Amino acid sequence: MARHPKLRKLAFVPAFALTLTVAACGDNGSDTDEADDADAAAEEVDLVNPGKLTVCTNLPYEPFQFTEDGEVVGFDVDLMDLVAEELGVEQEIVDIEFDVIQSGTALNAGQCDVGAAAMTILPEREENLDFSDPYFDEILGLMVEQGSGVESLDDVREQDLSLGVQAGTTSLNHAEEEGFEPAEFPNSGAQLQALQAGTIDVALQDLPVVENTWLENPDVAEEYELAEVIDLEAQYGFGVQKDGNPELVSVINEVLAEAREDGTYAEIFEKWFGAPPTE
Repeated sequence: MARHPKLRKLAFVPAFALTLTVAACGDNGSDTDEADDADAAAEEVDLVNPGKLTVCTNLPYEPFQFTEDGEVVGFDVDLMDLVAEELGVEQEIVDIEFDVIQSGTALNAGQCDVGAAAMTILPEREENLDFSDPYFDEILGLMVEQGSGVESLDDVREQDLSLGVQAGTTSLNHAEEEGFEPAEFPNSGAQLQALQAGTIDVALQDLPVVENTWLENPDVAEEYELAEVIDLEAQYGFGVQKDGNPELVSVINEVLAEAREDGTYAEIFEKWFGAPPTE
C-alpha cells in the first residue's frame, strides 16, 4: 500500500447537524487472503460523497486533530489518510461537536463516513456506532495550577475545587462516576481557556492533550502542571454508522493492521507524540 497522504479539505457544518489490536496471521497464504478480502471490501465501500472519505471530527484536539497553517493535521488525520489512500480517494474533514459524533447522529444523518476524534470505545457508544479495532490507549491527565498542592481528584474533592471537562467525553464520564458535577466545554481549546481565565480550578482531559499539547506551551507550563495520570484501561476506535458500512470497517481494520506491520503506525505515532509506541 502506498503511503502518500492525500490533501485534506475541511468542511464546516452547523454544530447540531496505546495498543493496536492486530489479527494474527498464520501460514498457508492467510496474509494474501486477508489482503484480498480488504481489496474486495474497498471496492464495495459506499461513501456519502463519491471520491471522498468524509471524516467527522472535533477541532481542536491536538495532537489528534487540529489546524496548523490552514490545514487540518494530527495523529488521527494521518491514519485516516491511509484509509483514504487505500480507497483511492481524498479525505475531507467535517468539524462538528464531539457529542454529535459519539452519539452516532452525524453518521446516521449522512454527514460523514467515519468519526475520527480520539473516541473511546465504550459499551454505550457501541449501541450507536460500529467501531474499528482499537488504535490508541485511553489515559487521562489532571492539570492543576503550579504549587497548588493538588495531586489527585481526591484533593480536588477535599478542597471543593471546580473541575472542567470536555462535553461528551470519557473525562466527563469518569468525573461523574467519581461524584463530581464538572463544568462542560465544547472542545479542548475552550476548556484550556476557562482554566487560564480562572473559570475552573482544574482540568481533566486526555493525557496526550495535556502532556503533548497544553504543557508544551511555555506560557501554560509556567503556570500549570500535570498532577495525576488516570489509566481507564480503555482504547480509542474509529466509528462508522451502526450496521451501515461493514465494508468500511473491514478496510479500516486492514489498514491499521498493515500500518502496524510495516512500521507506518510507529512512524506516525512518533511524529505526533515524540517517542515510539510502547509494546
